[in-house]
Amino acid sequence: MDKRFNGKAIYQPQGAAEEYAKYACNFFKGCSNSCSYCFNKRWNWGNVPKLKACFKDEEHALEVFEKELKANLPELQKHGLFFSFATDPMLPETQYMTTAASYIAAAENKVPVKILTKMAFDIDHFLAPFRLADLEDDDIERKHVAFGFTLTGYDELEPFASPNAERIEAMRRLHEAGFKTWASIEPVIDLKSSWQMIKVTRGFCDLYKIGLESGKKYDKMTLYYWVKEMYRRITSSKIYFKDSLLAQAGISRSELPDNCVSRDYDLFNS
Repeated sequence: MDKRFNGKAIYQPQGAAEEYAKYACNFFKGCSNSCSYCFNKRWNWGNVPKLKACFKDEEHALEVFEKELKANLPELQKHGLFFSFATDPMLPETQYMTTAASYIAAAENKVPVKILTKMAFDIDHFLAPFRLADLEDDDIERKHVAFGFTLTGYDELEPFASPNAERIEAMRRLHEAGFKTWASIEPVIDLKSSWQMIKVTRGFCDLYKIGLESGKKYDKMTLYYWVKEMYRRITSSKIYFKDSLLAQAGISRSELPDNCVSRDYDLFNS
């Protein structure tokens, strides 16, 4: 019997989402980035992020979050917490809740937090609560917070997100400041553009997670050789190829070299 935790704020994803995180947090539904390929559209969550109906207000949402965090603390300290699948956690409407919850998780409870965004947000503003809170450990955010950016190379498909170039610059700044960084190369709109996103971030991206566009069929042999070229060229970072990508390429995960990791790879203790 599947005994996954399914709280109001924190839950255990299933299916393809589980390849990104064992535990995730959603406070909001809906996203203003308006990406043409986004699965949110299928659920009609809308282009305006709205606090989930199960929460009275943001204060109540944080109370629920902390209670659920404490209920799963050993597991969360081991596996970390992902923000977010149902919205972009760094939008103007969502960033406060992401900041507050990340502080509760990372600073107060040493739960590793992974944030995935398409926004080149105000980095110093986001980190201010961490730096002010614990004067004895001013590196606490570096130990327990990692930043990921979705990179497709197609700004026109993501009309209200920050341009890919700005996301890349934000990633570079964070990496130079000592943070773990990662990129979601998903969806692969075309192989050439995805490779370009990887090429320009080599040296300041610790992990690439690569996945295909949902429902799209790719030429098997072209994809096969592209995968081999990726792990041959990406030697200073780790790579996670999603299950559906390997299936289309006809490649078994057991065939991959050591720089290709499994879904449970620990970015914080690598």
